[in-house]
Amino acid sequence: MTITYASNSFISYRPPFLSPTFQSHSKLLFLPIQHTPQTHFTQLNISSVLNSSKPTTTTRSSGRPQPFISRFGPDQPRKGADVLVEALEREGVTNVFAYPGGATLEIHQALTRSSIIRNILPRHEQGGVFAAEGYARASGAPGVCIATSGPGATNLVSGLADAMLDSIPIVAITGQVPRRMMGTDAFQETPIVEVTRSITKHNYLVLNVQDIPRIVREAFYLASSGRPGPILIDIPKDIQQQLVVPVWDEPMRLPGYMSRLPKPPNVSHLQQIVRLITESKKPVLYVGGGCMNSSDELRRFVELTGIPVANTLMGLGTYPGSDDLSLQMLGMHGTIYANYAVDKSDLLLAFGVRFDDRVTGKLETFASRAKIVHIDIDGAEIGKNKQPHLSICGDIKIALQGINEMLSARGKKNNLDFSEWRKEVGEQKVNNPLTFKTFGDSIPPQYAFQVLDELTSGNAIISTGVGQHQMWSAQFYKYNRPRQWLTSGGLGAMGFGLPAAIGAAVARPDATVVDIDGDGSFMMNVQELATIRVENLPVKIMILNNQHLGMVVQWEDQFYKANRAHTYLGDPSKEAEIFPNMLGFADACGIPAARVIRKEDLRAAIQRMLDTPGPYLLDVIVPHQEHVLPMIPAGGGFNDVITEGDGRTQR
Repeated sequence: MTITYASNSFISYRPPFLSPTFQSHSKLLFLPIQHTPQTHFTQLNISSVLNSSKPTTTTRSSGRPQPFISRFGPDQPRKGADVLVEALEREGVTNVFAYPGGATLEIHQALTRSSIIRNILPRHEQGGVFAAEGYARASGAPGVCIATSGPGATNLVSGLADAMLDSIPIVAITGQVPRRMMGTDAFQETPIVEVTRSITKHNYLVLNVQDIPRIVREAFYLASSGRPGPILIDIPKDIQQQLVVPVWDEPMRLPGYMSRLPKPPNVSHLQQIVRLITESKKPVLYVGGGCMNSSDELRRFVELTGIPVANTLMGLGTYPGSDDLSLQMLGMHGTIYANYAVDKSDLLLAFGVRFDDRVTGKLETFASRAKIVHIDIDGAEIGKNKQPHLSICGDIKIALQGINEMLSARGKKNNLDFSEWRKEVGEQKVNNPLTFKTFGDSIPPQYAFQVLDELTSGNAIISTGVGQHQMWSAQFYKYNRPRQWLTSGGLGAMGFGLPAAIGAAVARPDATVVDIDGDGSFMMNVQELATIRVENLPVKIMILNNQHLGMVVQWEDQFYKANRAHTYLGDPSKEAEIFPNMLGFADACGIPAARVIRKEDLRAAIQRMLDTPGPYLLDVIVPHQEHVLPMIPAGGGFNDVITEGDGRTQR
């Protein structure tokens, strides 16, 4: 990862996600590259959240790009902050999540002069970056957040790391102290480009006001192309104040990056994949978040082959979860039948995945009987954890289109009959379904997800925090379309759910957005209730409240003889009471709220939440003894799976 100090006419750039060996031998070229921002988003062919194939609310319409009409005259000087805002407008940005401070006063003043960009004011910078992520995850377009220097910038760190691990396109803009004060330990000075170097795809420190148009154009291109990721732009305050006549048609200068973007797959490699499929008896698809923009091609591939599909946590929704060929999620808390299929398979088609440890467990036993085909846009992921027999570094969408054309052309010559294999896997579905127990009047948390799935017809956009509720959301809600499922996968950042729901509600005002949270995760960004109320966003919040850090409690039960080590979140002096009172938080922000304790009252309570206009909070009290099952212990294999037990079991 390198930092660009944008004070010169050219930049040196090494693309991210390349091995150190490859990087050290890379040669950098310096050639101008043309880029048309007006057509930037439509070129990506980003799929929408639900049925609609129309672009999201932040993209420009397809067809001939319309000339941008500036509010300034062609030769009229304007502040660097105004140049920044207009550059964002030219990239199609209509919403930002920005919290003001001393080093971004000029940017916020410029935002007030824009008739295009709306600022959704978060109540914490972490809320802002998570909201930008939710916006990007729900829409496919880059999310934008802005924070001041020092603590404002460092509050973005968790969100940048989260976007990096989950490959989410966001552009984060930070203010910085004036250039003359940099390096003097000035008030609210933090070298944020150094802090974020390893958790961003690329970042910039702007040292020349004339570079702003090009840098913004490059930032959006980098965020969205190749393997998406977060870009940070750090702008000193004096640069924001400096007057300039901007040059809008200066070309991008990313020759190294552009030269290393994956090329279309080799036809012979695609033919080898088709041959491996025709030779296999027990193939299975292992599909991740890299297929988010290739859902149509994936469904067509499954139609042509009849191969069962297991999704990663990040890949949920890329293939309809309610389809007969869906095995739902695999991995640590995946279904028995998904993990069984991978374990018994003779061909593993790994599309848009990275063989994460929470999926593979013990690497030596993962898909040990199978030939592995790995297609991913990031060459650094191929062979990093599991060596494939055949690999393609490229766009999975293009690869699937090519494979589908070959399969269609072959027609009956494919001779693909996996009926016996599907029958075998189907028996596992029947014999090992996802189940749960009910104890008296208490509400099984899994039941809450089943009811929500039924009442929303599986069409809601779901965001979550991190923990047990996150895993139950993945298991018991059926995601049938891309971009319905918003969760912090790689980083596992508690506090993600509520601000991510804000971003989703801004990006998709037509959709039902539900934040499913645990009481621990919810408390980490509870202040964003104020944003929801002020913006009147119709976010529904369903808290699974067990008064504990549920997933940590589960591990205590499983591996530490149920010894409680600071995992109780209630008031120890009043254990019979619910603490804190979540309804009080909602009431303080003028948000309607209710609490439900009995299973028989749950359905009506969820229906009331969905029917109430605007935001609503439902506090669902659930037992803390529940465990997320099945569970393959960390570092274990399929044969080590745990299917029984909970916190009620004496250990």
